[in-house]
Amino acid sequence: MQQGNGSSGSLKVSANVLVSIAEAAASEVEGVVITPANKLAVLVNAPIASQFFTPVKVRLGSESAAIELSIITRLGYKAYEVARAVQENVKAAVQNMTGITVSKVDIKIVAIKN
Repeated sequence: MQQGNGSSGSLKVSANVLVSIAEAAASEVEGVVITPANKLAVLVNAPIASQFFTPVKVRLGSESAAIELSIITRLGYKAYEVARAVQENVKAAVQNMTGITVSKVDIKIVAIKN
């Protein structure tokens, strides 16, 4: 994704940067399960596999980005409200930090934990 800045140069933001921003923004929402390292918890049984799996997927288009997150919510929170808050927080963070338009933020709730 390139963003022109009105000068002779351009700005390129990689999908990995968008993944990091989206993960950080989602982990700020109350009711989302995060790891001790403030990362989104992943639903994988093998500890080594969780180091390579990201719960965030980004598709970059020519005009915008589409983001998909798989989250685990905490028991006692309304899943719909948590998902809506994650959508809003992720969209705002990515757009504010990069200037890239976010066309949609899809949320998959993959588990509910205590």
